[in-house]
Amino acid sequence: MSYIKENMTDQVSEGSSNPVDLTEHPSGIVPTLQNVVSTVNLDCKLDLKAIALQARNAEYNPKRFAAVIMRIREPKTTALIFGPGRMVCTGAKSEESSKTAARKYARVVQKLGFPAKFKDLKIQNIVGSCDVKFPIRLEGLAYAHYAFSSYDPEMFPGLIYKMKSPMIVLLIFVSGKIVITGAKRREDTYKAFENIYPVLTGFKKIRIRVAGLFLASWSC
Repeated sequence: MSYIKENMTDQVSEGSSNPVDLTEHPSGIVPTLQNVVSTVNLDCKLDLKAIALQARNAEYNPKRFAAVIMRIREPKTTALIFGPGRMVCTGAKSEESSKTAARKYARVVQKLGFPAKFKDLKIQNIVGSCDVKFPIRLEGLAYAHYAFSSYDPEMFPGLIYKMKSPMIVLLIFVSGKIVITGAKRREDTYKAFENIYPVLTGFKKIRIRVAGLFLASWSC
């Protein structure tokens, strides 16, 4: 959860200088992709200690974690490389960047003398975020959508909304910030947000100014 909270941005659409296609995004908001996680099968056994000793920007502490942690700057990503040949690439901002990064990591392993291949690339998770620009009454949302919602502000400040179609998890914060996770395609990220947006507008907090004071009221 800490990664998500630290990496949320105020940006509401990718390439905000470009107009939003309202046929695809009726809300006028395009979630920004924050993290694309992919996996690759290198199809060979790896000596993790040897990789860590020879490769740049690589670390390996088997007592703490059973994988080499390797980083590159372009695209800015981190790879977890495991002995049986499985690799996880995280931190990319798009599917194509994740694929490019994974290929670069595979080439590093190949240059170190291992017969690494590049097989079965799969996008495992896409994390997106956006800001609806209005505060949300989470208590009301949790009550009305109890079958899909989990909200305990003492444990976590956001409401956890488990959408069934598409199967996506949304973290909804009172500030209006939204995190969308669990998608394997960006289209599902967009669809999940468009599904939830009309619901959120129904629980919009409205501030009313009375005699110089701001009083909060709700639309439902």
